[in-house]
Amino acid sequence: MFKELHPNIKARIAISFLSKLASSMIFPFMAIYFSKEINVGIAGILLMLNIVVQFVASIYGGHLADHIGRRKLMVWGEWMKVVGFAVMLLVNSPLFASPWITFLALLLIAVSQGMAVPASDAMLIDVSTREVRAFMYSINYWANNLSVTIGVVIGGWLFQSYLFEMLIALLVLSLITTWLTIALISETLDFSTIQATDTIGLKSLLRSYRKIMYDFRFLLFTLGGIAVLSIEFQRNNFISVRLADVFPPGLYSLFGFSDIFFDGIKLLSVLTLVNTLMIVLFTAPFAKWIRHRELQKWMYVGFGLFAIGFAICAVTDSIWVLFGATVVLSVGELLYVPTRQTILADIVDERMRGTYMAFNGFVFQIGKLIGAGSLIFAPYIGKYGMGVFILLCGAVGIMLTSIALKPKTVSVKQEL
Repeated sequence: MFKELHPNIKARIAISFLSKLASSMIFPFMAIYFSKEINVGIAGILLMLNIVVQFVASIYGGHLADHIGRRKLMVWGEWMKVVGFAVMLLVNSPLFASPWITFLALLLIAVSQGMAVPASDAMLIDVSTREVRAFMYSINYWANNLSVTIGVVIGGWLFQSYLFEMLIALLVLSLITTWLTIALISETLDFSTIQATDTIGLKSLLRSYRKIMYDFRFLLFTLGGIAVLSIEFQRNNFISVRLADVFPPGLYSLFGFSDIFFDGIKLLSVLTLVNTLMIVLFTAPFAKWIRHRELQKWMYVGFGLFAIGFAICAVTDSIWVLFGATVVLSVGELLYVPTRQTILADIVDERMRGTYMAFNGFVFQIGKLIGAGSLIFAPYIGKYGMGVFILLCGAVGIMLTSIALKPKTVSVKQEL
């Protein structure tokens, strides 16, 4: 099946693997870096600003991808990343160190990702058919999870003591991904679909996103995705805080062994590892199994299992039940991620794929906000209230998505 994929897809999966491997070796630990070099409060502000810059860049990057081409933006993004890593290397060398210039380099890398990711996502849709998309997204998801796992493990061991050497490796990896992008990726945008009145200016940008705001079907689908993704971000917010309280540092019995020293945070990391290993090990068989089945039905099953698994994690104090719930939510994730991505590719306007995929970024950003915001009201509703909240998010995700995909919800009201 993999051999049947378009060369661009194979190249993009390989490039994405190397790129995420590089980024996950360093980006998860930048909060530690800035807290140490400046202070905790400033570190939080800088990292939030970095997220905002990447999001704004993606809004414009999606628009550009529909007008100047996918490949050009992907190449630009890779070169900007090379420059960003080169600057980080220079200002974190044994001779000179500057956290502020490091932050500016991070902003450049954020812009590069904002520009390249929507173009890359649109390119995948351009060169794939509906029959292979579920498999394509499954393999891409598998590769991303594997690369992030490897990168975080390497970064966790080496970041504190070998930052300079790591940055050398990241620069080399970035040069490799740039070369692969130039050598292997071909342009997929059909320039004949671009109207003579279309430009890359602000007015054209606003016109494009105005069209999306009138696409009722896509907006409902996006809101459904936000509801489901807000569940996932409970892991590093409410669930992590609760497990830290329930399991203070001490000796516990685990897997038949007694007197094992761990705490809630370590337990959460093990649960996350189980989730990641299931994604890595079972993506391929699930992708083959889903391929010839009704995608919508199994997407809804995935939503439900995902919500149930996380709801159980939010309320149980049993280690065994936590591991069982992690298996359940992992199965849900294996079912819903490729099916939702495949259906998303079907409902976007083929003339504005870059813009639509950039707008789809709202799913992750708003999901993160809801996940973080849950910490505000969680003390008032307790763990059982949070369990119900998570189940409601899953139900809302299913309801909004099903409404969006009803045959009657197909009309797109054009701009006034």
